[in-house]
Amino acid sequence: MATFLYRIGRWAFRRRRLVTGLWLGVLVLAGVAAAMAPAGQEEDLSMPGTESQKAFDLLNERFPQSNSQGAEARLVFQAPDGQRVTARENKAAVEHTLGSLDGGDQVASATDPYETGAVSEDGTIAYSTITYTVDAVDLTEPTKSALEDAASQAREAGLTVEIGGSALDSEEEPGGTTELIGVGVAAVVLVLALGSLVAAGLSLLTAFVGVAIAFALVSALAVPLGLTSTVAILALMLGLAVGIDYALFITSRFRDERAQGSEPEEAAGRAVGTAGSAVVFAGATVIIALAGLGVVGIPELTKMGMGGAGAVALAVLVALTLVPALFGFFGRRVLSRAVRKATRRGSEGPHPVRTGLGTRWARFVLRRPVTVLMIAGLGLGAVALPALSLELGLPGDESKSVETTQRRAYDLLSEGFGPGFNGPLTVVVDTSESADARAATDVVVKTVRGVDGVASVGDPVLSQTLDTAVLTAVPQTAPNSGETKDLVDAIRDAVSGVEEDTGAGILVTGTTALNIDISEAMSDALIPYLTVVIGLAVLLLMVVFRSVLVPVKAALGFLLSVGAAFGVLVAVFQWGWAGDLVGIEQTGPVMSLMPILIIGIVFGLAMDYEVFLLTRMREAYVHGASPGEAIVNGFRHSGRVVAAAAIIMISVFAGFIGMNSPTIQTMGVGLASAVLFDAFVVRMAIAPAVLALLGHRAWWLPRILNRVLPNVDIEGEALGRHVPASAGKLDIAAPQLPVGRH
Repeated sequence: MATFLYRIGRWAFRRRRLVTGLWLGVLVLAGVAAAMAPAGQEEDLSMPGTESQKAFDLLNERFPQSNSQGAEARLVFQAPDGQRVTARENKAAVEHTLGSLDGGDQVASATDPYETGAVSEDGTIAYSTITYTVDAVDLTEPTKSALEDAASQAREAGLTVEIGGSALDSEEEPGGTTELIGVGVAAVVLVLALGSLVAAGLSLLTAFVGVAIAFALVSALAVPLGLTSTVAILALMLGLAVGIDYALFITSRFRDERAQGSEPEEAAGRAVGTAGSAVVFAGATVIIALAGLGVVGIPELTKMGMGGAGAVALAVLVALTLVPALFGFFGRRVLSRAVRKATRRGSEGPHPVRTGLGTRWARFVLRRPVTVLMIAGLGLGAVALPALSLELGLPGDESKSVETTQRRAYDLLSEGFGPGFNGPLTVVVDTSESADARAATDVVVKTVRGVDGVASVGDPVLSQTLDTAVLTAVPQTAPNSGETKDLVDAIRDAVSGVEEDTGAGILVTGTTALNIDISEAMSDALIPYLTVVIGLAVLLLMVVFRSVLVPVKAALGFLLSVGAAFGVLVAVFQWGWAGDLVGIEQTGPVMSLMPILIIGIVFGLAMDYEVFLLTRMREAYVHGASPGEAIVNGFRHSGRVVAAAAIIMISVFAGFIGMNSPTIQTMGVGLASAVLFDAFVVRMAIAPAVLALLGHRAWWLPRILNRVLPNVDIEGEALGRHVPASAGKLDIAAPQLPVGRH
C-alpha cells in the first residue's frame, strides 16, 4: 500500500494543475446538481418489522381516506383566571376560531371540544384536534399560517391558546452559529500546531472542498434517496472533522520529510505513502463502522451512516490527492518559519527535532506507568458510572424549550387531562378473520380497559368495510416514563389471549408505542453491534501492527472512552448536569439512536489516533529501538499532531451543540466528549503506560498468524529500503514491491 500511495502522492504533486482542476470541476458539478435538485423533506422515524409499524401500515391500507401518520394539530384553550371555557363568551370564541379552520385545503377535520367532551373536569382547559390530509412536511405555508391566525383570534378574545401536535414541527430548522466558533478554534489550533498560516489554510481549504462536495451531493440526492437534514448535518460534521485531521497528518509528515532534506516531490510522495497509508486505514474503519449501521434495520439510521461514510470517503480521497497537489503550489511556504530560515541560510540535511512536551510526557509515563494507568483508568471508570443508568427514548414536545408553543400546549394538556394524555396508545383490531367483528372489538375494549395503568379507552372507530377497528387508550403516566413502557407490554400481553379466542389480530401502536419499540430494538442491537465493532478493531489492528496485545489494548481503551462518553450523555441529558451550558431545559431519556451511532463514529475516530501514534512507535521498534525508545519516538513525532487533531475534532463537534436540534445536540456532546477521553486519556496516557509495562511482548505475534496475515506496510518500510526510479509516474498496474515480514 505504501508504495502505491507513494506513487499517487508524487503524481498528484507533478500533475497539480490537473488534480486541482478535476476537484474544482467535481465541486462545481455537485453544486449545480444541488442547486437544481428539489428540496428534501423530513421523514417520520420508522422501523419496519416492529408491531407499531405494522399497525401503521395496516391503518394506511384499511383507512385509505386518512393518513395514519399524517399531520395533526391540537389547539389548546385555557380560560382566563376564574373563568371556564364553557362560559358563553369563551365558548363562542372557541367555536369562531374552529370555524375559521373549517374547509381549509389540507384540513381533514377539526373536532368540537364541546361535542367530543374534550374539556377538563374543572372546565378551565379544552382542546380541539385538527387533522390534515398530508404529512407535516407537506403542509403549505398558507395552511400553517391559517392555524396560527386562528390561535391569534382566540388570544384576542382573552383566551390562552397554544398549538401542539406535529403540524408545526417542520418549522423547526436546526440553525445556529456555534459551529462557526468550532471552525475558528480549529483554525487557531492549526496555526499554532503548524507554525504557518499557509499550512493551516491548506488543511482548512482541502477540508472545506471535501465537505462542500459531500453536502452538495446529499442535497442533490435528498429527494431520490429520502435523505433528511440530519443526514446532511452529520455529513458536514464528520467531513469537516476528519477532513481537517487527515490533511493535518499528511501535511505534518510532508514537513518532517522536508526538514530531513527530501526534495519537495519526494517528500510529497513519502508523506502520502506513510501518513496517507494511516489515513486510508483510519478512514476505512470509520466507513465500515458507519456502513454497518444498516444492519440495525432503521432506515433513517442507515441513511445517516451512509451519508457520513460518503463524507469520510471524500475526505480520504481529497487528502491523498488534493493535499499533495497543493504542496506543489505553495512550495516552501508550507514549512514552518524556522525551517524556512534554516534553508535560506544554506543549511542542508536533516534539522534536529527539539524535545517537546510530547517527549517529556512520554518519558514521564515510562517512569511511572502503573501510577498513570491507575489514575487514568479509575478516572474514566468514574466518569462512565452514570452510563449504568442509561435510558433510551425519543424526544417529544416535553423536551422542547418552554419558549415554544408546542411545549406550553403539552404542559396545558398534562395539567387539564393528566400526563398520559400527551402519549395516547392506538389499538388496531384486524377483524377480517373473526366470525363476529363487533363482538371481537367489544372484547378488546373490555380487556384494554381492565389493564392497570389505563386512564381511559375511547369508543372504537370502524372502517367502512367493518374489518378493522381502532380505539385509543390513554395511559395514566407520561409518554417517556418507565410505567408507560410497562403498560404497553401489559396491554400486548393481555390482548394475546383475545387473539386466540376471537381470531382477531390486535396491534398496539401510536407515537408512544413506536418510540418504545425503536428504543427496545436499539437496546437489543447495542451489544451485537458493539461485539462486531470490537472484533473488527482487533482484526484490523492485528493486520496493521502485527501484534496480538496492541489490538486488545486498543479495543479495551475504545470501550473505556465510549463508556465515559455515555456517562456524560446520561449526566447531561438525563440528570441535567451542565444543562444550562448546552441549552438543555428539560431532562429525559437519551435519544435511542445515539449509542449505536456514537459507537460507530467513535470507533473509527479512535482508530485514527491509535494508528497515527503507534505507527511511529512501530516504525522505530522494527528499526531496532527498544520498547521505551519507540514510545518516546512516537510521541516525539506524532504526539503534538495527534493532540492538535483531537482538539480540532473536539472543537468541530462541540460547535454543533448550539444547534436547535436534540439529535445534533446529543451527537455533539457525545462525540466531543468521546474524542476528548479517547485521545487525551486512552491514547496519550493509558496506551503508553500499557506498552511500557508490556515491553517487547507488546509487539509479539505468533508465527502462524505472521504467515497468514497480510502485510499492509502501513509504516512505509518498503519506501525506506527502495523506491523504483519510475515511482514518480502513476502506474496503477505496476507490481508492488515485495514486503518482508517482521
